[in-house]
Amino acid sequence: MAISVSAVLLLAIILVMMIRSGKIKAGAATVAALFGFFLASSGMAPSIHRFLNSLAQTISNIKL
Repeated sequence: MAISVSAVLLLAIILVMMIRSGKIKAGAATVAALFGFFLASSGMAPSIHRFLNSLAQTISNIKL
């Protein structure tokens, strides 16, 4: 759960920065947000969730 909230906040910050810098327009940002919303309710959501969890575990296991 903490990873999901962190990822959402990080992506929201990136999206706001892209809108403010002019890299992405508000219409495209709305489409991207709606795509993410509908993707989360699709059958692919569990696979994406597992992938992101394994990616987070891999990153946390990296020793510097």
